[in-house]
Amino acid sequence: MNVSEELVKIYEASPVLKEWAEKNHKSVLCKNLAGSSSCFYLRAYQKITGFPLLYIAYDKEEAAYIYNTFQSLSDDPHVYFLPDSFKRPVFFEELDKNNVLERTETIHKVYTFRKKPFILITYPEALFEKAVDPALLDKKRIQIKKGEKLDIDTIIVFLIDFGFERVEFVYQPGQFSIRGGIIDLFSYGNEWPYRVELFDDEVESIRTFNPTTQLSVSSIDSFSIIPNINSKFQVSEKVDLLHILPPDTLVCIQDLDTTLDKIQIAFEKVEAFVASSLSKTDEELKELLKERAFIYPADIMSGLSNFRTLLFTPSEWMQKERTSLTFQTVPQPAFNKNFNLLIDNFNQNHAKGYKNFIFTDNPKQIERFYAIFEDMGVKVPFLPVLKSIHGGFIDHDQKIAAYTDHQIFERFHRYKLKQGFTQEMAMSLKMLRELQPGDFVTHIDHGIGKYSGLETIEINGHKQETVRLIYLNNDILYVSINSLHKISRYVGKDGTEPKVNKIGGDAWKNLKRKTKARIKDIAKELIKLYAKRKASKGFSFPPDGYLQNELEASFIYEDTPDQLLSTQQVKEDMEKEYPMDRLICGDVGFGKTEVAIRAAFKAVVAGKQVAVLVPTTILALQHYKTFSERLKEFGVTIDYINRFRSAKEKTDIIQKLEEGKIEILIGTHAILSSQLKFKNLGLLVIDEEQKFGVAAKEKLRGIQVNVDTLTLTATPIPRTLQFSLMAARDLSVMRTPPPNRQPIHTERRVFSEDLIKEAIFYEVNRGGQVFFVHNRVNGLDEMAAMIKNICQGVDVAIAHGQMESKQLEDTLINFIDGKFDVLVCTNIIETGLDIPNANTIIINNAHQFGMSDLHQLRGRVGRSNKRAFCYLFAPPLSVLTQDARKRIQTLEEFSDLGSGFQIAMKDMDIRGAGNLLGAEQSGFIADIGYETYQKILEEAIIELKENEYKELFEDENAKKTVYVRDVDIDTDIEMLIPDDYVTNINERLALYTRLDSLETEEDITKFAGMLDDRFGKIPNQVRELFDGLRIRIISKKLGFERIVLKNRKMNCYFISNPKSSFFESALFQKLMKFISSDGVKHGFTLKQTTSYLIMTRENVKYLRDAKNLLETVLAYVKEEE
Repeated sequence: MNVSEELVKIYEASPVLKEWAEKNHKSVLCKNLAGSSSCFYLRAYQKITGFPLLYIAYDKEEAAYIYNTFQSLSDDPHVYFLPDSFKRPVFFEELDKNNVLERTETIHKVYTFRKKPFILITYPEALFEKAVDPALLDKKRIQIKKGEKLDIDTIIVFLIDFGFERVEFVYQPGQFSIRGGIIDLFSYGNEWPYRVELFDDEVESIRTFNPTTQLSVSSIDSFSIIPNINSKFQVSEKVDLLHILPPDTLVCIQDLDTTLDKIQIAFEKVEAFVASSLSKTDEELKELLKERAFIYPADIMSGLSNFRTLLFTPSEWMQKERTSLTFQTVPQPAFNKNFNLLIDNFNQNHAKGYKNFIFTDNPKQIERFYAIFEDMGVKVPFLPVLKSIHGGFIDHDQKIAAYTDHQIFERFHRYKLKQGFTQEMAMSLKMLRELQPGDFVTHIDHGIGKYSGLETIEINGHKQETVRLIYLNNDILYVSINSLHKISRYVGKDGTEPKVNKIGGDAWKNLKRKTKARIKDIAKELIKLYAKRKASKGFSFPPDGYLQNELEASFIYEDTPDQLLSTQQVKEDMEKEYPMDRLICGDVGFGKTEVAIRAAFKAVVAGKQVAVLVPTTILALQHYKTFSERLKEFGVTIDYINRFRSAKEKTDIIQKLEEGKIEILIGTHAILSSQLKFKNLGLLVIDEEQKFGVAAKEKLRGIQVNVDTLTLTATPIPRTLQFSLMAARDLSVMRTPPPNRQPIHTERRVFSEDLIKEAIFYEVNRGGQVFFVHNRVNGLDEMAAMIKNICQGVDVAIAHGQMESKQLEDTLINFIDGKFDVLVCTNIIETGLDIPNANTIIINNAHQFGMSDLHQLRGRVGRSNKRAFCYLFAPPLSVLTQDARKRIQTLEEFSDLGSGFQIAMKDMDIRGAGNLLGAEQSGFIADIGYETYQKILEEAIIELKENEYKELFEDENAKKTVYVRDVDIDTDIEMLIPDDYVTNINERLALYTRLDSLETEEDITKFAGMLDDRFGKIPNQVRELFDGLRIRIISKKLGFERIVLKNRKMNCYFISNPKSSFFESALFQKLMKFISSDGVKHGFTLKQTTSYLIMTRENVKYLRDAKNLLETVLAYVKEEE
């Protein structure tokens, strides 16, 4: 039994609770239940009586917190959450399919487990909607069982009749797909989709699968298919929630009057909306609204009269027969992060016989409590509980002090609801870089051509599938599926077509040679800086102390794993003897600034000063506010310098800085001025380095050699480029979004005053703020006037870069402080503004913005756990240019936080690499394509490390065991994915591409498991493909550049470059020894041509035989080590 369940046991002994349970009052008003204490008492009450509970909270957010608390207090799986069906409660424009799924699933479970003591949490807007009668749903469902007969044609007709859609791959409810004898389907009312595998017409196996990975999760014996509840049932078949509940359910209502008011408002809204809904294209939505499947407030009161009710606030509706129960609980005290107060409070509680508990679901927080108490040299009487509750309290009746870590540290507490599966989560299957016939591709050896699909050709009487490329003069190149790593989709400048190369011409080779030479020049500069830094003596910062632990524990959000790792890497670097130079790369809103604050504080604690360099005046102001807020409890002196500051203020800053009275200075490039002299600079933080000019970068290089440097960037850096950059600086990548941060609901609309009014009032009414972005300064006043006119009573402000400095600063500070509801502005807010309370952004003329600008602008919202909205106003897609259409559709498609990396791949926005490597490099990228550029960059860095700078990278080179990066396999053996196994051409190409990128036996085993799972038994031709891949992996380890297996003869070609360090390696010596001894026994011979040294073996019939022979060679080499 866990601690929280033990606590519930204590509550079961409560005299007040026992009396209530025994007397079984019809209506009860509970008084003085603070924090989450009501959940403790209700859970205990349920344990005593065995009755089900329905808990109606104020709103969705409150319901989610209560749901999480009940989950923490029970290991019982029967705790359910019932949402409403829409993207926004009572805004009926758009259904939320994941909400519809969870709603169906919850009602189905409540009905199925109606004899169990379940707990159901909901809120007024969800209660307002009727649901399909689960008894009827039960009758209409179809069950599929293992071992039973199933006809595919019949099931297709049945699924379409049930409102299901046939798709290529299944990722959301109401979809099904068929591949040979495998049926994938995602039924309404089920958490996971199902995979049914048939043998002839018999169900051989049933598995649940994960729609993100498309891989099976677990085997089951049977499941039910439930129809689409919104389109397949009449209004007469729908009932209100109270009709579904067992008669012994206790209905708990946080505020009955508010609940009835909200339902009345919802009813008025749906009545008003029904008339306009007839023009909607969403058939499900039309059906739902046309039926008016909602309930009146009077129906609620009538329904409640059939149940025992529990209220937490008095109501005029329930005066009769009401009993009052008074409890003795008070809210958790506020300690203002003062640990001495907390310790005193715990000791006083302990002395009075109270038990102290700290609730948190983060083990790291418990460690921090112990570290802080240990550093303070005190023993504190408390019990940690690894569960989360929303509100701490002291219960004087039970002598319990239940505190939460988020209240002690004043952290932001997130609720956690089940996230539905979205299309973008499953996009890896569709391949972000899916090739279409006619797309330009780059072949590393032959240059730019056009992709023309897959084609099966015959080699010595055996079939092989190849990629067909068309070059200049319609010359055709067939690329073996073993060489897919040599081709990549061409990405250059948007909207410009590249020149197609001539096969065998010199132009491509010359271009590659020229590009590599220039890359080497740039890389040399980076490596020189790296060498200088490694050689110079820096300041070694001391290990963390009590203050550092306290700061990190007080972070109001929960750390992501990447955030913890990045923090650890930065602090380890700072503790080394040579200066740090680390780049932290992470998407908008991933917490890079917090890592910088922790590093800055570590420097300050060690007596050093910190300079934070930012590209814009607004970002300087925002960082100043963020740093000041985070460090206010620790007495750190922080200031900022930008064009908003007066001459007198700047003079004062210069003086204080030189005297060491300013510990952290934040500023734009003014920070690099020769007038500014730090007394003891220990850390330089650079935000978005690529946005600074050449002169600023030159000044930076002078500082960076001797001072610890931390650079932050939101520019996506592809994996291949990361390795290249490692030559010059250390890299931390933050890929994980903050927990429970919801995707930003993004939709494209034509400009509409009605929508502007609706979106602004929705946000303001829930206590939030709105950005309205209009990128023409001369139109801002007109837009602001329009908003004031249509949104009476809403406070509107204007901001743009041409305003007088002080006025702009005041406007932004007032908006940050919540004094305005709407900020009408240019894209001046693109970088820097961090306002968790602003959760709606309207971008006017979105088609005129670049992809990365739109992503950055959207990143201004969605920084809390509230659902955020982004409206892209643009003309209809039909009148937009192809590029503008693509940008807007991409942003709509990828709405998850952290989709910046995906957006960069989808749009192939080359500015990221261009910004990091300069304008000239962008030109090379345009000429040869992005991925080819990366390959050449990687080659150039490796060559420099092995040759000109081999002394500097001596340790790294000494550890090197692989001398070959690519192995060509040329064979006449049949190896392909048959088209009757995987019918879709794009899917086959995607699988070939994935297969080509596998690097270990473990990877191949996983891939084979995935094929078997998704497509059924693996054919022999595919197994030959696996053996071809294994040969490539072994050949890399042995130093073979090319393997030719034709007419039963295998030739293994050693590295063609005679200057390669491979020929001086121990590996080469061992191979020569093998060929002259054991090799003879195994039939190997050695021959030398003018260009190659070749190891040969006759009579090799299959790829499996070749693989076994090469494994013998590898085993000999390893034995000799």
